[in-house]
Amino acid sequence: EIATTDLRRGIGVVFQDFARYQFTARENVWLGDVALDRDDAAVEQAVGAAGAHELVAGLPHGYDTMLGKWFEEGEELSVGEWQKIALARAFVRDADVLVFDEPASALDPLAERDVFARIRELARGRAVVLVSHRFSTVREADAIHIVDAGRIVESGSHEALIDRGGVYAAMYAVQARGYTEA
Repeated sequence: EIATTDLRRGIGVVFQDFARYQFTARENVWLGDVALDRDDAAVEQAVGAAGAHELVAGLPHGYDTMLGKWFEEGEELSVGEWQKIALARAFVRDADVLVFDEPASALDPLAERDVFARIRELARGRAVVLVSHRFSTVREADAIHIVDAGRIVESGSHEALIDRGGVYAAMYAVQARGYTEA
C-alpha cells in the first residue's frame, strides 16, 4: 500500500557493477538524491561518510572536477575510488533500507575494513541488506541467509551456522583454509 515513488526513495543501493557517470564528482554523488540541491551540504557529508573526502578534495577542481575521460580535463579514478563515489551516492539518500551488493569488491583489505566500519555507522536505525561472498564481511551480520538456487537454505548468526555444520560452515571452512594453510 506504499506508493512506488516513496518505496524507491526509501532504498539506497550500491551494486557490484556500479555506474560511473561522466559528470563532476559532486554530480556523481548528487544523483543519489536528485531531490536535493546540487550544492546541498549532504553531498559533501556523504562523500565524507564514504571515506572519499580526501580523494575528492585532492582532485584538480575538487568537487567540481569532471570524472572520467570522456571530456577534456576529466580525471579518471581507480576502480576502488569509483566504488567510494558509488558508496557516497547511496549514502546521500536518507534511506531506511540500504542494499549493498559486494560494496568493497574493488577495495584493498584496509579500505574494505574502513568502508564496512562506515556502513555499520550509517546502518544505525536502518535495515541493511548485504550481498557478499566474503566471510570477513558477513560474519558480523545480525542474520545471515544462505541462498542456493534462488531459495534460502540456511539462516542464522555466524556462530549458529558454523555450529550447524551445513552449507555455510563448509564454505567458511574452504575460505578459512586459504588463510591458514602454509
